[in-house]
Amino acid sequence: MLSYGLDEIIPAHWLPWSVRLGRHLLFWIPNKHKQQPAGVRLRLALESLGPVWVKFGQMLSTRRDLLPPDIANELAVLQDKVKAFDGQQAQRLIEKALELENIHDAFDDFMVQPLASASIAQVHTATLKHGDDAGAEVVIKVIRPDIRPTIDADLRLMETLASVLARHLPDGRRLKPREVVKEYRKTLIDELDLLREAANAIQLKRNFADSKLLYIPTVFSDYSRPNVMVMERIDGIPVSDVDTLMAMGVDMKKLAERGVEVFFTQVFRDSFFHADMHPGNIFVSRQHPDDPQYLGIDFGIVGTLNREDKRYLAENFLAFFNRDYRKVAELHIDSGWVPKHVNVEEFESAIRTVCEPIFNKPLAEISFGNVLVNLFNTARRFEMEVQPQLVLLQKTLLYVEGLGRTLYPQLDLWKTAKPFLERWMHEQLGWRAVIRSVKENAPFWAEKLPEMPTLLYDYLNTQRHQADYQQRMMLQLAEQQRQHAQQVWWGMITAAMLVSTTLLVVAKVAWFYPAATGAAALVSAWLSWRRKRSS
Repeated sequence: MLSYGLDEIIPAHWLPWSVRLGRHLLFWIPNKHKQQPAGVRLRLALESLGPVWVKFGQMLSTRRDLLPPDIANELAVLQDKVKAFDGQQAQRLIEKALELENIHDAFDDFMVQPLASASIAQVHTATLKHGDDAGAEVVIKVIRPDIRPTIDADLRLMETLASVLARHLPDGRRLKPREVVKEYRKTLIDELDLLREAANAIQLKRNFADSKLLYIPTVFSDYSRPNVMVMERIDGIPVSDVDTLMAMGVDMKKLAERGVEVFFTQVFRDSFFHADMHPGNIFVSRQHPDDPQYLGIDFGIVGTLNREDKRYLAENFLAFFNRDYRKVAELHIDSGWVPKHVNVEEFESAIRTVCEPIFNKPLAEISFGNVLVNLFNTARRFEMEVQPQLVLLQKTLLYVEGLGRTLYPQLDLWKTAKPFLERWMHEQLGWRAVIRSVKENAPFWAEKLPEMPTLLYDYLNTQRHQADYQQRMMLQLAEQQRQHAQQVWWGMITAAMLVSTTLLVVAKVAWFYPAATGAAALVSAWLSWRRKRSS
């Protein structure tokens, strides 16, 4: 932290005097990168700490609601430049996971030299040897050996640092460092389970079966384990290789628009989207350059939206498209993303301040991703709680927009997305939605229809018994009120008698004592008779 000057990122007035004193006492550890901006120093420090911290920086770069723009932008350029581990060791791991005596019992042409290497896993190529898919070219993804202890140690350190920041920084509560690390832990642990990634790939492939938009490689589940996954090898052009794509005559406008369509289809049609769509995980098929198709890999991180989040999000987009800022403000409050006590007029004015200048520019110059970021930042000022599912969505949308503008700078994301959202909203609210709901619920209704007479009889019988019970309770309550009134009345009489008795005693009236004794006996006998009658 000291050699990269990370202590200088935190404002001095936020640091306790003890920390500032300690920094001066450690004068022999100077900041070796004073000439670099804060964001660059943070990026270099994370790179030096290793792959787990690099991935943490990548995840942190998506939290633009928490970071200054210069630091978020610098963290966004982090890349996994991780040295591959020994290929022979990878082979032994695969053999152990698949219970093979030798790798060649199940695969031909296994390449000891890895095809690619990342922070958590690396990939080797091979050919299936048996079964209906014999001869198919595959890639074998294997988790790095002994990475779990490294991950656990790094995560413990991150959690300690997060606790310190949350306790000592004045803005620690809003920045939510503990929650950020908790979110990262879940993401990282999920990526260690390749069976989960295989299941995600299978789901995405089913969602885009026979689609011209996106092709998902086949996963060979029989050969997949928690630390090993085998899937079809694809032959595509990296989407970032624009020169090759243009040389092949790929329709770049259609390719960019299809990227937008793939994203919105995953989010609003399927509610299940690839949440790690950076250029390293996206390829373009070499076939049919005039009708391009995307190829996707690496499905360790996926996002989901429930029905309510999906609808509120679509309505937010459409309200923004129509410059209905009042609607945007109301939707944020109605959805619970912003507290109910927030003044809707002030919130509307803040959103208008962010969005209205954008509409003075040509549509092709509007950065939809930046608009979304600014909206979230504005909402944060009005106590908007961080929504984890929206963070993944924001990250993916920024990837998609950056990808689209790289492929086709004139891409109008607004114009491309609006018809899709309008069509989706029409299907959700129109007569098609009613018909679809009837179709979806028809089997349930058909199953319950024979039970309806019995259920109706039970309901009416229950209502009748409930009415009788309520009537009895009302009679008991009336009797209790009557007895209570009598008790109050006799209490008043008793109090009056006590007062009168006191006055007569003080006045020393001679005939009072025998009369009082007789009256008391009479009242006692009468009360005893009333109790017996009531019981």
